[in-house]
Amino acid sequence: MKLIYKGKFDGNYDNLPYREHKPNYVKFKEASNATELAIKANIVAIILLILLLVIAFKQGNYLNNWGILLSLLSLFPHEFLHAICFKEEVYLYTLLKKGILFVVGNEDMSKTRFIIMSLLPNIVFGIGPYIIGLIIKNNVLTTLGIFATSMGCGDFINVYNAITQMPKGTRTYLHKFNSYWYMPN
Repeated sequence: MKLIYKGKFDGNYDNLPYREHKPNYVKFKEASNATELAIKANIVAIILLILLLVIAFKQGNYLNNWGILLSLLSLFPHEFLHAICFKEEVYLYTLLKKGILFVVGNEDMSKTRFIIMSLLPNIVFGIGPYIIGLIIKNNVLTTLGIFATSMGCGDFINVYNAITQMPKGTRTYLHKFNSYWYMPN
């Protein structure tokens, strides 16, 4: 994996890296731009945030400022964990005005690897600390988990799309802003 930091995303999807489409490719039914994705992800994030807060409060765990700070500090490491799941070049972009950081890599991935790539940071910074925090009654870990999990909602949407749209044996790849799948020969 070679990570290339591209800086602020200029909003022009044609400037994102891409390669030629595979034969018989199918575009995922997903957000067509960053704004649409942000709106969908924020709706899911609010629902998830409320659910995780209710569970934590019922367990006697409360919000902690250090946990909130740690969740914000996990933004770039979150994207790095996505990036290490790629074997080839991967590009990191920021769109902080809309609260978005993302990586783009153009290599093919199996459905399983795509799901792992999408979930890895959410497990490491979100779900894992949340569960551990609940078990050991640590408000910092629980708070980190709550906010890091809800900040990863765009990834959960990608996983949902892969599970519901990719037939068995297909491979996926990114092309500019969107995901596509195809059946290899």
